[in-house]
Amino acid sequence: MLTCQKHLFSLESNVHYINGAYMSPLMKSVEEAGFAGVKGKVRPYQLSDKDFFTDPEILRGLFAQLVDAEQAARVAIIPSVSYGMATVAKNMEVKKRQNIIVAEAQFPSNVYTWRTLAQDKGLIIKTIAYPKTQEGRGKTWNDAILEAIDEKTALVALGHIHWANGTVFNLKKISERAHAVGALLVIDGTQSVGAMPIDVQDMGIDALICAGYKWLMGPYSLGFAYFNHKFDNGKPLEENWITRKNSENFAALIDYQDDYQPLAVRYDMGERSNFILVPMAIAALKQLLAWGADNIQNYCHHLTKDAIPEWRNKGYWIEEETQRSKHLFGIQLPEHISVEKLQMALKERHISVSVRGDFVRISPNVYNDARDIDALTDVLTHI
Repeated sequence: MLTCQKHLFSLESNVHYINGAYMSPLMKSVEEAGFAGVKGKVRPYQLSDKDFFTDPEILRGLFAQLVDAEQAARVAIIPSVSYGMATVAKNMEVKKRQNIIVAEAQFPSNVYTWRTLAQDKGLIIKTIAYPKTQEGRGKTWNDAILEAIDEKTALVALGHIHWANGTVFNLKKISERAHAVGALLVIDGTQSVGAMPIDVQDMGIDALICAGYKWLMGPYSLGFAYFNHKFDNGKPLEENWITRKNSENFAALIDYQDDYQPLAVRYDMGERSNFILVPMAIAALKQLLAWGADNIQNYCHHLTKDAIPEWRNKGYWIEEETQRSKHLFGIQLPEHISVEKLQMALKERHISVSVRGDFVRISPNVYNDARDIDALTDVLTHI
């Protein structure tokens, strides 16, 4: 069983950081990889041509392993979720009056792209409302999404879990329904990949877009995109030299090539060989794979399972265990507790969580221990 890994991080002992969904702290090994990358730029003459390719391919392979992709070349290295979503939008064939399905209060990077596409192409955005009932809320929401998919659906764009409250979307059932009507399933995995098992093949995900600075524990401004066979011959957002055929041959770069590197490699961002960020991401993904996403999920479950009944007894509402993730979930406040008063009490105790809508979002990870949860419980039960 996975034990607390706080010793691998540089967190202050008096800070209770239960806010990995906001941004993960860096592990010491990731920090060291970044410093080494900075030092490497001091002596650029030590870099060789192959260094532009070696680490990105290692990184691509690690992410492919993490999400059970068919092959590493189906993974693109990108700067942000919005970049990945824009790549999907550029390579979609849509017809006027088709619809795009999203969930209510979805993260903006998985909404704005579709609003623009809808405006440009005459599509309809169908937003599936968050159920007002508390009983069976997660199942009701999933059922509503399935029911909304019809013959005019071009795309279903969701998270693996909801970013504010942790509701798990049944991607396998949703993909089966979407594919039955010829629609794509595009997932923002930013708040799940790394801490929660995901299998892009088994779940039938057409594109999985993921930022790297949260549950992947990597640096800011570097992320990943998995694209299945439907995107094999698409057009990238930018025309950079390194994604063209034979780009490994620096002496022949002006022998301009019309062909791209194979599969999703064509969608890599320019300057993807970042000699600071890429080594940091490699160090992070290696450690995540060593821990195992299922073990991280179990660790977070055991960390909070005894506290949750106490919170519920004080009037806080939390989604049913079978319908939510264990590393990220929302606590809905009782009517008599104001968000402002709670935020003040949390700040006094050096407890970091996030407020998203009418939820307080709790997002622990392997650097948390019982003391962090006890401090949170003390605030929630005595405010």
